[in-house]
Amino acid sequence: MLFPKGFTWGAAAAAYQLEGAAAEDGRGPSVWDMFCRQDKAIFSNHTGDVACDHYHRFEDDIALMKQIGLQAYRLSISWSRLLPAGTGLINDRGFEFYDRLIDGLLDAGITPFVTLYHWDMPYELYCRGGWLNPSISQWFADYTTLVAQRYGDRVKHWMTLNEPQCYLTLGHQMGVHAPGLKLGWHDVLRCVHHSLISHGRAVQMLREHCKIKPIIGWAPVGEVKPPYTDSPADVAASRARTMSASKRDLWNNTLFSDPICLGHYPEDALRAWGRDFAKVSQKDLDTIKQPIDFYGVNIYRGQPVKADENGSAVEVEDVPGAPTNAMQWSIQPQALYWGPKFIYERYGLPMYITENGFAGYEWVDTDGMVRDPQRIDYTRRYLGELSRAIAEGIDVRGYFHWSLMDNFEWSDGYRPRFGLVHVDYQTQQRRPKESAMWYSRVIHSNGGHLREPRREALRITLPAVRDRAQAAEAELEPLA
Repeated sequence: MLFPKGFTWGAAAAAYQLEGAAAEDGRGPSVWDMFCRQDKAIFSNHTGDVACDHYHRFEDDIALMKQIGLQAYRLSISWSRLLPAGTGLINDRGFEFYDRLIDGLLDAGITPFVTLYHWDMPYELYCRGGWLNPSISQWFADYTTLVAQRYGDRVKHWMTLNEPQCYLTLGHQMGVHAPGLKLGWHDVLRCVHHSLISHGRAVQMLREHCKIKPIIGWAPVGEVKPPYTDSPADVAASRARTMSASKRDLWNNTLFSDPICLGHYPEDALRAWGRDFAKVSQKDLDTIKQPIDFYGVNIYRGQPVKADENGSAVEVEDVPGAPTNAMQWSIQPQALYWGPKFIYERYGLPMYITENGFAGYEWVDTDGMVRDPQRIDYTRRYLGELSRAIAEGIDVRGYFHWSLMDNFEWSDGYRPRFGLVHVDYQTQQRRPKESAMWYSRVIHSNGGHLREPRREALRITLPAVRDRAQAAEAELEPLA
């Protein structure tokens, strides 16, 4: 179970989900600000206007990260906080905020991993066509240049795009996320292509303008179809389905990763619906296929498959009562073994698990504690499968728990809670959950704590509840 020496343990969050200060200090609106203003677009009409107020409380949040023992923090930058209109006039106060945040992390001994785009396109660029406009790659390159010039003397680790499968499917095809479009398939694929070119241009700008040599990757969804059994037939069917792109949707790996890592679109996608692609030039493909240093991947769930009599993959539905989280996502720990394994086999790049976590409905107990045993069990099981992949030679170099704290969960608002830290959205009080203390021990032991018998000391060290927590811990100490 022990993880390799130098393995990076972190947590992740995204700008719009926790920063707040949506209209302060010169920030321009993003597509999510405008989408939240549509009636009933978000659960209970919640918005990210305040979120976790991280913009004003980041120093306290860094202190919490240090208390947990995080070695790294994956953050994203709000494009419209730096460039209110997406291009043109820059906002000095926005740049200064990220200066303070990055410097604070470094002073605390926490390595920043910076994501350039986590779904919050400046609204003014959306009004000019957004991902449909081929100029988006130049706009993104210009934005990246400013970021690299400002922070590339301190930030070493970078990610370009987060989960294009999500922001394009949910936001541009289904219309349930910002900007709320329902485009035809041809236009969705145009957005895919422009996103990939934007990734390539961003990689070029980071390498050109960072003062210290950058380590660059990205963070797509990991769509995993684990085998129902370990039989050779099921494993072969699982591998084929996990690495296929023949369905008329974006929920796959290779439509995005083959161009970035191999320099071409997958052959099965071209066979299935190649006429729907806009014209793709070799110059475009050369721009997309920039050398990257690692493959980040976000994996929460998987859909098991088994081989039929012809060797083709057939999905195995969950049995009634199978465990799910608050998002109704199936709990499939083996996804964190088979996903990295299949992706590494195909692309051969060092990997980071850039997101993995559990959505629950926790609340503060009468003694001031926040107990979340399901999150602990979920994470223990998933990390156990990840360690199995690493033991077999899969080059995984770090793990980022999603998320640092409860936050705005997009169209679900503040209903589900993913955090290691509980947030009272009315008072903005933070309380580390039981899982935060457990994860702290995992980090301290470099995964060795996963091998110990299940016995969690319930402890919160915030000053307001420390004495009560210590008393509760003393009472619970004999329990196994």
